[in-house]
Amino acid sequence: MTEKVSLWKIFGVFARVGAFTIGGGYAMIPIIRDEMVKRGWIPEEDLPDIIALSQSAPGLLAVNISIFAGYRLRGVKGSVAATLGSVLPSFVAILLIAMFFTAFKDNPVVERIFKGIRPVVIALIAVPMLSMARKGNKTWWAWLLSVVALVGVAFLGISPVYILLVTLVLGFSITYYNERRKR
Repeated sequence: MTEKVSLWKIFGVFARVGAFTIGGGYAMIPIIRDEMVKRGWIPEEDLPDIIALSQSAPGLLAVNISIFAGYRLRGVKGSVAATLGSVLPSFVAILLIAMFFTAFKDNPVVERIFKGIRPVVIALIAVPMLSMARKGNKTWWAWLLSVVALVGVAFLGISPVYILLVTLVLGFSITYYNERRKR
């Protein structure tokens, strides 16, 4: 929080992110990263920490990222501004869709539009994840762990909770072993 960013500016940035992101929290990550880094609000090195905290906190990822980023910028007021900014466009869109979509829900053009959006959402999620993996995985075993977790969750249907538990036990065991070996 080196410079005092206006609450309206925080609200506006997160409202723009919320308005133009389809696919939820993971699709918002690259846009939030670009906005925060481009404006010099948050260093790029800090974003993986914010994302990790956001994923581990209960609730929606997009809301949690907004809360942590807003807090980083202006404390509690920044959290409120960022959260309202990221949630309000979706709320208004869902409200409008609920009011008018029933007339169009079985329209084949609408169905094709939603099917066409799916690959874009997948790409919006995959690109920042790969970027963070490249920056975060410094060793061969970190890459191996990432690939095993991906395969386990995506293709074998293993719950991410089990992956996290195994990773925690593995991490503590390796750390304990290395500390004992140093003595």
